[in-house]
Amino acid sequence: MTQYDTAVARYFEAWNATGPEALAKAVAAAWTEDGGYTDPLAQARGHEQLATVIAGAREQFPGHEFRLTGAVDGHHDMARFTWELVSTADGSAPVAATDVITLAEDGRIRSVLGFLDRVPTSG
Repeated sequence: MTQYDTAVARYFEAWNATGPEALAKAVAAAWTEDGGYTDPLAQARGHEQLATVIAGAREQFPGHEFRLTGAVDGHHDMARFTWELVSTADGSAPVAATDVITLAEDGRIRSVLGFLDRVPTSG
Protein backbone atom coordinates (compact mmCIF):
# COMPACT_ATOMS: atom_id res chain seq x y z
CA MET A 1 0.00 0.00 0.00
CA THR A 2 1.40 3.41 -0.96
CA GLN A 3 1.41 6.53 1.19
CA TYR A 4 -1.46 7.78 -0.98
CA ASP A 5 -3.56 4.65 -0.44
CA THR A 6 -2.92 4.88 3.31
CA ALA A 7 -3.96 8.53 3.45
CA VAL A 8 -7.12 7.87 1.45
CA ALA A 9 -8.01 4.86 3.64
CA ARG A 10 -7.75 7.08 6.73
CA TYR A 11 -9.83 9.73 4.94
CA PHE A 12 -12.66 7.23 4.41
CA GLU A 13 -12.35 5.99 7.99
CA ALA A 14 -13.08 9.57 9.08
CA TRP A 15 -16.00 10.06 6.69
CA ASN A 16 -17.53 6.72 7.76
CA ALA A 17 -16.89 7.08 11.50
CA THR A 18 -19.91 6.78 13.75
CA GLY A 19 -20.14 8.59 17.05
CA PRO A 20 -18.32 11.73 18.18
CA GLU A 21 -15.36 9.97 19.81
CA ALA A 22 -14.64 7.71 16.83
CA LEU A 23 -15.04 10.66 14.48
CA ALA A 24 -12.63 12.86 16.47
CA LYS A 25 -10.04 10.07 16.57
CA ALA A 26 -10.38 9.33 12.84
CA VAL A 27 -10.15 13.02 11.88
CA ALA A 28 -6.98 13.42 13.97
CA ALA A 29 -5.47 10.35 12.29
CA ALA A 30 -6.35 11.55 8.78
CA TRP A 31 -5.67 15.32 8.89
CA THR A 32 -2.97 17.59 10.26
CA GLU A 33 -4.10 19.88 13.09
CA ASP A 34 -4.59 22.78 10.65
CA GLY A 35 -5.78 20.56 7.78
CA GLY A 36 -8.52 21.79 5.54
CA TYR A 37 -11.39 20.66 3.35
CA THR A 38 -13.08 22.64 0.57
CA ASP A 39 -15.84 21.60 -1.81
CA PRO A 40 -18.65 23.61 -3.44
CA LEU A 41 -20.89 23.14 -0.37
CA ALA A 42 -18.50 23.26 2.59
CA GLN A 43 -15.24 24.67 3.83
CA ALA A 44 -13.52 23.65 7.05
CA ARG A 45 -10.13 24.05 8.72
CA GLY A 46 -8.89 22.24 11.80
CA HIS A 47 -10.10 19.05 13.44
CA GLU A 48 -13.20 20.53 15.09
CA GLN A 49 -14.56 22.10 11.90
CA LEU A 50 -13.72 18.98 9.87
CA ALA A 51 -15.61 16.78 12.33
CA THR A 52 -18.58 19.15 12.17
CA VAL A 53 -18.71 19.01 8.36
CA ILE A 54 -18.43 15.22 8.35
CA ALA A 55 -21.10 14.82 11.05
CA GLY A 56 -23.40 17.11 9.06
CA ALA A 57 -22.99 15.01 5.92
CA ARG A 58 -23.65 11.83 7.89
CA GLU A 59 -26.84 13.38 9.34
CA GLN A 60 -28.00 14.48 5.89
CA PHE A 61 -27.48 10.98 4.46
CA PRO A 62 -28.26 8.42 7.18
CA GLY A 63 -27.73 4.82 6.12
CA HIS A 64 -25.06 5.77 3.58
CA GLU A 65 -21.33 5.19 3.48
CA PHE A 66 -18.51 6.79 1.55
CA ARG A 67 -16.76 4.38 -0.82
CA LEU A 68 -13.70 4.72 -3.01
CA THR A 69 -14.38 4.12 -6.71
CA GLY A 70 -11.32 3.22 -8.72
CA ALA A 71 -7.66 3.57 -7.91
CA VAL A 72 -5.86 6.33 -6.04
CA ASP A 73 -3.51 8.26 -8.34
CA GLY A 74 -0.67 10.07 -6.60
CA HIS A 75 2.61 11.84 -7.16
CA HIS A 76 4.86 14.05 -5.04
CA ASP A 77 2.70 15.18 -2.10
CA MET A 78 -0.62 15.02 -3.99
CA ALA A 79 -3.21 12.40 -4.86
CA ARG A 80 -6.59 12.26 -6.55
CA PHE A 81 -9.40 9.76 -6.27
CA THR A 82 -13.11 9.36 -6.88
CA TRP A 83 -15.77 8.25 -4.47
CA GLU A 84 -19.49 7.70 -4.09
CA LEU A 85 -21.89 8.04 -1.19
CA VAL A 86 -23.72 4.72 -1.27
CA SER A 87 -26.97 3.66 0.41
CA THR A 88 -26.39 0.53 2.48
CA ALA A 89 -30.07 -0.35 1.97
CA ASP A 90 -30.39 -0.33 -1.83
CA GLY A 91 -26.94 0.44 -3.26
CA SER A 92 -28.00 3.72 -4.83
CA ALA A 93 -25.33 6.42 -4.90
CA PRO A 94 -26.83 9.92 -4.86
CA VAL A 95 -23.46 11.66 -4.56
CA ALA A 96 -20.21 11.14 -6.45
CA ALA A 97 -17.09 13.26 -6.37
CA THR A 98 -13.44 13.64 -7.24
CA ASP A 99 -11.09 14.79 -4.49
CA VAL A 100 -7.52 16.04 -4.68
CA ILE A 101 -5.49 15.85 -1.47
CA THR A 102 -2.17 17.32 -0.44
CA LEU A 103 -0.17 15.39 2.14
CA ALA A 104 2.06 16.65 4.92
CA GLU A 105 5.44 15.06 5.61
CA ASP A 106 3.89 12.77 8.25
CA GLY A 107 1.47 11.33 5.65
CA ARG A 108 -1.61 13.03 7.01
CA ILE A 109 -3.78 15.24 4.84
CA ARG A 110 -2.96 18.93 4.74
CA SER A 111 -5.76 19.89 2.34
CA VAL A 112 -8.64 18.43 0.35
CA LEU A 113 -10.17 20.03 -2.72
CA GLY A 114 -13.44 18.32 -3.57
CA PHE A 115 -15.30 18.48 -6.87
CA LEU A 116 -18.87 17.18 -6.83
CA ASP A 117 -19.59 15.09 -9.92
CA ARG A 118 -23.15 14.06 -8.97
CA VAL A 119 -25.50 15.53 -6.37
CA PRO A 120 -29.18 14.91 -5.66
CA THR A 121 -31.59 17.25 -7.39
CA SER A 122 -34.35 18.78 -5.35
CA GLY A 123 -37.78 18.04 -6.64
